[in-house]
Amino acid sequence: MLAGCRCAAQRDYIGAQYVGAAYLADPLGEAADPDSDPLMRFDAFDCTTFVETVLAGGDVDRLTQIRYRNGEIGFLTRNHFIETDWLKNNAARVENVSANYGPTRVRRVDVDKSGWLRRVHGIDAAFPVVSASVEYIPYSHAADIRPAAPMIVLFIAGNSGKSATIGTDIAVVHMGFLLPDGTLRHASSAAGRVVDVNFAEYVHARMQNKNNLGITLVEIK
Repeated sequence: MLAGCRCAAQRDYIGAQYVGAAYLADPLGEAADPDSDPLMRFDAFDCTTFVETVLAGGDVDRLTQIRYRNGEIGFLTRNHFIETDWLKNNAARVENVSANYGPTRVRRVDVDKSGWLRRVHGIDAAFPVVSASVEYIPYSHAADIRPAAPMIVLFIAGNSGKSATIGTDIAVVHMGFLLPDGTLRHASSAAGRVVDVNFAEYVHARMQNKNNLGITLVEIK
């Protein structure tokens, strides 16, 4: 009974207040060009800003520390890429613990931020190509995972030709929270809002696309 109560409590606090909020791609910015969207909002999220806002506890100063390198607000200092920016710059807050939950593989990725900035945003800025290795659990071993506490879950894909569109390779294509009772809470573009869904069913659906590789479990410190 106590374990059930604990799961219910965790389900209630980890972003529950935002369930039903609208999905909106790229809803946050620096309130100034080139991205004049607000620094924080609570009515609409994409998958990343949902996770970030929940981690920040709705506090704009904490959100700034999560979204920007060294908390320095600016389009070029934003942690745009989960693989090379976000995980590294939030190492004091989160940790990849996938190996504790199943057999893992490694997805290697080369992020060309300069190419992405030029192709997608028309901005010329010099950044080196950065390589990263993302440890993940293949989908064949992921559906039945039930962590003891809520975790960030990253959904990993292979290189599907996205580099031809955005100027770089990416591995993380979606993110949300995996709750101890097997619920995935995430901002879903398909549903058009923040929703709770059955994690195992979601995993089985993603497995139908062979380019979808698996999940990375990220512990909240």
